[in-house]
Amino acid sequence: MASLDTLKRTAARSKKRVGRGQSSGKGKQAGRGTKGQNARSGRKKRPELRDIIKKLPKRRGYGKNRARTVNTMLPDAVAVSLNRLDKIFDGGAEITLGSLRERGLIGRRSVPVKIVGGETAKKFIVKGLGVSAAAKNVIEKAGGSVQ
Repeated sequence: MASLDTLKRTAARSKKRVGRGQSSGKGKQAGRGTKGQNARSGRKKRPELRDIIKKLPKRRGYGKNRARTVNTMLPDAVAVSLNRLDKIFDGGAEITLGSLRERGLIGRRSVPVKIVGGETAKKFIVKGLGVSAAAKNVIEKAGGSVQ
């Protein structure tokens, strides 16, 4: 049997022990400097960036933190009521984006248009425009159609 003084180390020692005498090279303050939070055991310094992040507003609502998927550059839809269409168009008229531009209800720029509620007894044929549920009911009740 081999004696303890003849045993060889098979792997390198993982870590040098610090704070064990002055002649070893890492004694006395063990490379931690003098005093203060950093010299103590179990020290935990909170990262400065965490404090900055915690102060930022959370992403909710319609402000500058609105979801990145929402495109705020798109123009809002122009609402055109059935009452206005009733005054301008005759019965049986086909209402399209072009016909609304011709009559001056919307400008020359390309913007989405939505027909919203109101009252009419005229038969309208609406093509290629957004129509609210209430407006669709009134148009179909008068004998018109939404396509």
